[in-house]
Formats: sequence, structure tokens, C-alpha cells
Amino acid sequence: MRVGPFAAAHVLPCFFDEASMEQSSACCDPPLLIGDGSEVVLRDIARAAMSRLPDVAERLLGEVERAEIVAESDVPADVVRIGSFVTYQVQFTGAINTIRLVPPNEADERKLRVSVLSKIGTALIGLRQGQQIKWELGDRQHVVDVLRVCAAL
Repeated sequence: MRVGPFAAAHVLPCFFDEASMEQSSACCDPPLLIGDGSEVVLRDIARAAMSRLPDVAERLLGEVERAEIVAESDVPADVVRIGSFVTYQVQFTGAINTIRLVPPNEADERKLRVSVLSKIGTALIGLRQGQQIKWELGDRQHVVDVLRVCAAL
């Protein structure tokens, strides 16, 4: 288990078992918040990737579509955006990771710089600290808890 430099924040539990995950999305389909400038960048990234990574690109566009779009200056510091450092936990495995969410051309797993176009990057974009989302990672659904978000270490 990798533990990032942040202490875990209070996390809301997700009260359902694996069998009920298919039925319930109220717990883990949280509202998203994206700045207007980020919206343009995210749409461009998704469109550019549509021919080589259509599934992830479509998911990213879907998340942008369902997000509330606000002025960049109105996006709180605890919202995950490109450039954010994010500590999250995957409930099924208990793994805690800290990453920096970056555009695809800046991704470098050795430096924990994860593309917004990856499955976990797409899952995290627009979430706030303390929120959780049900997302497919690998070959199964997982619940991902956002423990901490900050703009810089």
C-alpha cells in the first residue's frame, strides 16, 4: 500500500455492498465542478484522443457534460483539476495513492504524474475533497474516495 504525504481527511462511507453497487448510484455519482477554462482544455484532450482511446475519451466528455461549469476563479481549492495533487483511496483494495493530475503529454508514472485521460484521472476530475465516485478501474467497479486535494505540495 502506498501512502501519500497527506493525512487522511474525513471520508463519507459508501453504504452498499458489491451486489448493490449495480443498483445504487446516488451514493457514488457525485456532482462535479469544472472551471470554464478547464472545460475547453478537457474537451480538446478528449477529442484529440477519440481515435486512439475512444472509451476513456467518451467517459471524460461525459464527465465534462454532467459537470457544473463555473468561472475558473470560482473553483474552490479542494476541487480536483488539471495540476492538482490528489490523495485518494480505492475502497475495495484499501490502497491510498497520491498523484498529480496532468495533461496526457505530461504524464509520468515514475513521478506520480497521472494523465487526466487515464481511468483514474477521468474518475477524479471535478470531484471535491470528501466526495467519492463509483468507477470502473481494471475489470471491476470500485468506489474511489477523494481524501485530499491541493494545488501544490
